[in-house]
Amino acid sequence: MKRPAAPLKNKWVLITGASSGFGAAAATAFGAAGARLLLGARRLDRLEQAAAQARAAGAPAAHFHSLDVAQTASVTDFMRWAANIIQGPRTPAGRLHVLINNAGGAQGLDPVAGGKDQDWEIMLQTNVLGLLRMTRAALPWMAHEAGASIINIGSVAGHTAYEGGAAYCAAKAGELQITRSLRLELLGTGIRVSTVDPGLAETEFSVVRFKGDTARAKQVYAGLNPLRAADIAETLVWVASRPAHVNIDELIIKPVDQASVTKLNRR
Repeated sequence: MKRPAAPLKNKWVLITGASSGFGAAAATAFGAAGARLLLGARRLDRLEQAAAQARAAGAPAAHFHSLDVAQTASVTDFMRWAANIIQGPRTPAGRLHVLINNAGGAQGLDPVAGGKDQDWEIMLQTNVLGLLRMTRAALPWMAHEAGASIINIGSVAGHTAYEGGAAYCAAKAGELQITRSLRLELLGTGIRVSTVDPGLAETEFSVVRFKGDTARAKQVYAGLNPLRAADIAETLVWVASRPAHVNIDELIIKPVDQASVTKLNRR
């Protein structure tokens, strides 16, 4: 079967959490593949930068709008904005082709006995409920029988627990089960559902987890050669550009220096 030379060219790709890390890198990577972008996050200044970088990489269009997946009203407003763009009179592709559910993250590394309600609620709101809200809002606009994809960003933490990670591990295990449920629910629509689950990747993840303590965040990656945001972004483009009959169900990606969540090779 002959494969299209540019399967993502002019297709609409929606990326949440696009202001930094995997999301911003994905915007650049999908832009370089010729996709049209709809970018959402809370930090508009960083979103503007991500959109500019995506255009510089080759995106024919890169639109951005405020989005907080922890708030249903924000998700509804964002999707209303996005739908107006993809259904516009001068739009070449009037359906959403790829949804990247990237917004999420960890807060704190406390054991359950010392955990904080606010940290737990943020992790469950963004990684679990935010994923559900965003997918529910986007599904009516997704193309059927055309190789469209929902790609959720998971974590090795969704497969293996570790001390201090109870809420985050639970949240990412939830992401994994939501992905599996969606795949069953969407069977017959042609919409593909995948999860890409990274191990140690040096982004703002640890800085956010440790509430801005950059020195502590730096120690997470000390002596290692971790993944970079671009590694994951490249993988997301690959998953989304498989032939329409191919679904990449679950993909775990770790750096060579990481054999498991806790077994690391530090130089």
